Amino acid sequence: MAVAALLMVLCVGRSSAQHTIAVTGGAGFSSARLYPAQEMIPVWGTYSTGVSWRYYSMPRFVGCIGVDVELMQRGFSFIPYPSRYEKNPNYPNKKSMPHYTRKYHSIMVPIVWQPHVYLFKNHMRIYLEAAPTFCYNFASTFENTEPLTINQTTTAEPVSGKYTFRSERDNRFSFGLAGGVGFDLIFGQFEIGVKARYDFGFSDILRNRNKYYDYAYDMATNPGENPFYYTPLRSPVDNLNISMRVGFRIGKAGFKEWEWKRPKFPKNKEVFKYAL
Repeated sequence: MAVAALLMVLCVGRSSAQHTIAVTGGAGFSSARLYPAQEMIPVWGTYSTGVSWRYYSMPRFVGCIGVDVELMQRGFSFIPYPSRYEKNPNYPNKKSMPHYTRKYHSIMVPIVWQPHVYLFKNHMRIYLEAAPTFCYNFASTFENTEPLTINQTTTAEPVSGKYTFRSERDNRFSFGLAGGVGFDLIFGQFEIGVKARYDFGFSDILRNRNKYYDYAYDMATNPGENPFYYTPLRSPVDNLNISMRVGFRIGKAGFKEWEWKRPKFPKNKEVFKYAL
């Protein structure tokens, strides 16, 4: 029993050098691909923060695998009626035009595959990333600067507040694919790095393919909250984020792939025979 326990400790000690745990934080921008197409404005300054785990295998398996758990802010902004303001000198650019903006918070879980190479005597790692992503959307706010008609009175005052998720019009869950690139600087068991990741959404944030029975009363109950009475039919969300990463390698030994060397294959020793 004692021998088995000792062997287990030794195995864990050797394998633990392949694992790293890190915290991440960054910012970026987000937007949606509404269909029918709308005049969109990127939402800058969205944040992300989270933790990540990576397992680095031997080189023959090409790269590492890992899982991230991130708290993210995403969103979209669009101009409902750009033709009303395009020739108006009071609106010199798209951002100054009346628009609708929604920001929401998500818990995103990417399952990451990360091919990489080491440089500078194993003190620098450069990598690519590919990952399917899964999200849960749990809170949201909105801002509507479009003139609204409330109780037969038109007002140009911006309307903003908490956006209420409703199962008949909003998707709590979403998924997509992400790709990225980055580098890590390695100092003993610690790592510091920077990465950029682009998440391409497949699912819709809005469920407007089918009208729900009380969609016409949205403006009456909460003016400006939901400008989508009949459209869009599609509303996937994309997000680009640049973040910093601070990691710690479990185990004092280096990665096993640092010690791995490609085996030398024997040369062909065949000799040409001149005689028939």
